[in-house]
Amino acid sequence: MSGARLVSRLEFLCVICPNGCDLVVAVEGTSPPKVLDVTGHRCPRGVDYAVSEVECPLRSIASSVRIQCGEMPLASVRTDRPIPLNSVFGVMEELRRCVAEAPVRIGDVLLEHAAGTVCRILVTRNVERLEKGGCQKG
Repeated sequence: MSGARLVSRLEFLCVICPNGCDLVVAVEGTSPPKVLDVTGHRCPRGVDYAVSEVECPLRSIASSVRIQCGEMPLASVRTDRPIPLNSVFGVMEELRRCVAEAPVRIGDVLLEHAAGTVCRILVTRNVERLEKGGCQKG
């Protein structure tokens, strides 16, 4: 039967504002999926959130990286912007392999274009360098 389209129904809890609306989203099963209708929102941001989650989901990452010669073995890091959901595993793999040398400061950029994305990986914790003699590279 030509002309028929597959429409599915998804349910989301909107997390954009404190209302926490229960959204019901009608989605056309194309590739990529297309939002046809959104109901249950109490503000216009709910529609934008539903469309983003279905058509181009984004996520922010907060993690840690190893620190060489530092007073702490790890420093916390984050992406400077949300990235496509399908890039999260690639960015996490780069973070797993990343080793920075102390000192690192809040706001330092450890990686540019992580896993081919437009994001930068920023340090969110200061880690001082160990005194001379206490650092063994390797």
